[in-house]
Amino acid sequence: MTGSSAAHGPEFDGASLPAPELKPLTLDTTLKIALGPARATALRKAFAMETVGDLLSHYPRDYADREVLRPLNQVTPGANITVIADIVSVRERRMSSKPGTIVEVVISDGGGEFTLTFFGKKSQQWRLDQLRPGLRGSFSGKVGRYQGQSQLANPAYKTFESEEEEARDDPSVRLRHKPLIPIYAATASETSWSLQTMIDLVLRRMDTLPDPVPDDLRAEHGLLTHTEAIRWIHSPDNPAEWMAAQNTLRFTEAWVLQCALMQRHSLARERRTRPRVPTPGGYLERFDAALPFVLTVDQEICAVEIAGDMSQSGPMNRLLQGEVGSGKTVVALRAMLAVADSGGQTALLAPTEVLAGQHLRSITTLLGPDLAAELMPTLLTGKLPVAQKRKALLRTVSGQSRIVIGTHALLSDTVTFFDLGLIVIDEQHRFGVEQRETLRLKGAEPPHVLVMTATPIPRTIAMTVFGDLDVSTIRILPAGRQGITSIVVPLADHPDWFQRIWTKLAEELALGRQGFVVCPAISPAEVEEDAELAPASEDDKKTPLANVETVHERLRGFAPLAGYRIEALHGRMTSEEKDRIMQSFAAGEIDVLVATTVIEVGVDVPNASAMVVLDAERFGVSQLHQLRGRVGRGGVPGLCLLVTNSRTGSPSRQRIGDVAATLDGFRLAELDLALRREGNVLGDMQSGEGTSLRFLRVAEDGDLIAEARQAAFHLVSGDPGIHTNPALRDAIARRLNESERTWLVKG
Repeated sequence: MTGSSAAHGPEFDGASLPAPELKPLTLDTTLKIALGPARATALRKAFAMETVGDLLSHYPRDYADREVLRPLNQVTPGANITVIADIVSVRERRMSSKPGTIVEVVISDGGGEFTLTFFGKKSQQWRLDQLRPGLRGSFSGKVGRYQGQSQLANPAYKTFESEEEEARDDPSVRLRHKPLIPIYAATASETSWSLQTMIDLVLRRMDTLPDPVPDDLRAEHGLLTHTEAIRWIHSPDNPAEWMAAQNTLRFTEAWVLQCALMQRHSLARERRTRPRVPTPGGYLERFDAALPFVLTVDQEICAVEIAGDMSQSGPMNRLLQGEVGSGKTVVALRAMLAVADSGGQTALLAPTEVLAGQHLRSITTLLGPDLAAELMPTLLTGKLPVAQKRKALLRTVSGQSRIVIGTHALLSDTVTFFDLGLIVIDEQHRFGVEQRETLRLKGAEPPHVLVMTATPIPRTIAMTVFGDLDVSTIRILPAGRQGITSIVVPLADHPDWFQRIWTKLAEELALGRQGFVVCPAISPAEVEEDAELAPASEDDKKTPLANVETVHERLRGFAPLAGYRIEALHGRMTSEEKDRIMQSFAAGEIDVLVATTVIEVGVDVPNASAMVVLDAERFGVSQLHQLRGRVGRGGVPGLCLLVTNSRTGSPSRQRIGDVAATLDGFRLAELDLALRREGNVLGDMQSGEGTSLRFLRVAEDGDLIAEARQAAFHLVSGDPGIHTNPALRDAIARRLNESERTWLVKG
């Protein structure tokens, strides 16, 4: 007998399933055929599942031993949970405020206790008969709070006594009657055991599953067959079976992902485009001759790699990564000039208007007056006045402007290029694949593509998220940098230090230097639109976010900063306002800029030496490193004060301390990956869609990924279409969502 409250609907019992004698199911069989229309609709609404393969890839998040109880004191309010516990006591009482009864059931893990409450309009004697003290069972629902105590209200449940009765009466439950119980991510309407029942019934109708991993590779790594792995992950007899299944599925994920990336890389190289090479005495040669500094060794190497790619008939697809201030712009500009020498244009796509404007100014300065006049770098953003936008569009379509710099406005249908030869995407993680594709299609021939990031990419991420790109790296900083001193200011321990922050800032200003004050929010009620704030802990939430409007006003009233010119900058301002303020700051007409993360990347003011980051605990590792990189860019040393309300020993305090301890962005990138995990790979990070890895952990499985990548290279090199392995080809299509499949085709 199965219990459920009316709020949760009737429990799934398999009665509406097609008969087992029907033809075997495949991974691509729709759930409508496999389970019937009602169950298919419910699973689609709850988990976006469409096929048997989707259901079978909903792997257990944990396993419970029938003989071992889990601690009940670890539940989180608001979470949907499934627990196994013993029933300690049951009582029914009448409600005082309205007709009906409440059944209160106390369950225990042998130490702590937990309360279940059931509401009914009349006597619930039948529930008292089901939930008798001494029975053990599974209880599933959403954790709530009542009078300070955690509880489950109207949970679904199943006692092991009732399950044993079902096992005797119905052979269809025999696979579920095992020592280990898989626990699935569930919803209020779809419990863990209803998922378990459906998966078991589907597995009984499955033939041998096609294996995407070739036999020799599977034998080399000691893996199970795909059929064994799927059966053991969902229905293990012992821990050794589910561990072996996890290991197999982890490698399978890496293998399918790397083959998909290698296939994309291979197909991209098969396209044909126009080589872009510099001409003798042309723009690039003139630029190099006038360059007032010598490129670093890393800049030279990256420049050669890029030039080599662009001289080929296949379009370049390269990632240029480099530390904050390492000189990526000058390397990219040399590629733009090679394209200009061939009569072509470059589109430089930046994520914010502030960064786009900064790129325009720095590129114009690097070119010098003569080259700038001939190449006519042009800014194109969505907030330009109509007259300026019309002029920019005309320069772009006529080819008069050889370098067009802009934001998302470049993607508009109204923007047409005369001869788009190169796309440069700065801070590429802010853009999805569809946006890159939209810009690429504006070229009459496939343009070369160079994506840049100032956030160093860990090796394992480079092999996964950017596995389809060739990678160039600049590690060496240009000579003359004075370094940055980073100091953690722990206000939770020393609230009196708040005044000393502004005294220290004033000391920097007194030396004729300038400073930034960064806040996570624009106003008390508005966070910066593009802000990527770190999740707040319970302690962090107790303190309101520092915001530009309030801090700007207060700083003007602090005695240490009296007489200094303090201005605000944030994303709600118009492009004219932001451009005016940035130019004034760059010209030394503003002493302190109170800003949001709009100054995170690309802002280059050599005289800026001081950076104060308020609520530093609300920023991630990479973002703190990026912000810090705005100072110490000239001949004066930088100072970065990371101001935090986090307490000693908290994870956020540790994170801030780690950032303060090193300036090595590559070390911090590895730390950031370890802290954040990898999130969505070949999902959010590439296409803007959510396809999460199930078992593969990019932070931990670097060697496994490298092995899979090498094997994928050998396979795809000889068979770009993967015709020799239909199971793998189908697995790639099945594993990726529609957006990603389009991405693989488009490149």
